[in-house]
Amino acid sequence: MVNIGYHSAKLQGQIHRFVYTKAINNIVNFPLSQHRKVNINIYAFSCQRDLAIQVANIRSFIRYVGIPNKFTVISDGSYSSNSSNILRQINSCVDVVEWQDLVVGDIPKPISNYALNYPHRAIMAFWRRLAVLTSIPIEQPTIYTDADILFFPGAEEIVNLCESDDISSWYLPDCLPSLDERIILHNHEKLNPVNAGFFLLKQQINWEEPLARVAKLVDLPVYFTEQTVVHLAMHNNQAKPLDKDKFILSVDDQFKYLDNFNQQKIALRHYVNDVRHKFWLNVGVSGTI
Repeated sequence: MVNIGYHSAKLQGQIHRFVYTKAINNIVNFPLSQHRKVNINIYAFSCQRDLAIQVANIRSFIRYVGIPNKFTVISDGSYSSNSSNILRQINSCVDVVEWQDLVVGDIPKPISNYALNYPHRAIMAFWRRLAVLTSIPIEQPTIYTDADILFFPGAEEIVNLCESDDISSWYLPDCLPSLDERIILHNHEKLNPVNAGFFLLKQQINWEEPLARVAKLVDLPVYFTEQTVVHLAMHNNQAKPLDKDKFILSVDDQFKYLDNFNQQKIALRHYVNDVRHKFWLNVGVSGTI
């Protein structure tokens, strides 16, 4: 039997994305009813293809978290100057920089092996992201977010975590283990899978041990190798999981028309590939337009 609700949602999501993309020059100039400034530095990694998604992501963060010290969009090298200027129009806190401009010192191996000239574009982008994240100084509470995340009214919890005296790192729990088991040496290391799409740092974490495993055990990276590095680094540094009831990564409602979650109570949702169409169904709900 055809799932009418699911296919209707997919089609509606495509239409919403098309309309949002066509109206992008007007959307970035719509005023955001937010004056609260928050002592947070935030980084996002994206590409030219994701311009509309990135706009919605930034606007929802400002709407429900606040105006950060800086919201830095890390380009994988594909953003045009016009698209970069569109992003900067959202708010004075927004800047777009090339990924290599944020790397301090030499790119450590094995990151450089895959970030500079790897034939699989998506995998190369992951390692360019990691090159930046292992390099940037953590001087204030610092958040990394993928572009396909929307923030909602419960995002006040993010401010609470950033302002608390707890200096722990916080990660987004994954809904399923998505790991490169070549660098998993013990069964217990598979527990509590980390999604690399969102995390909060209050101090620099040590990336050396999982990168050493990659150098020793991996000939060629696969799609989840970089995420496994993040997973191991977070657990090696005693990072804590974010509340699964507020920080949502789930595909349980993939074939339903509506989300399973009350957008008035959650902090964010990561709309991974299986539910990406729901991102566009909820752009209006998240207050991005």
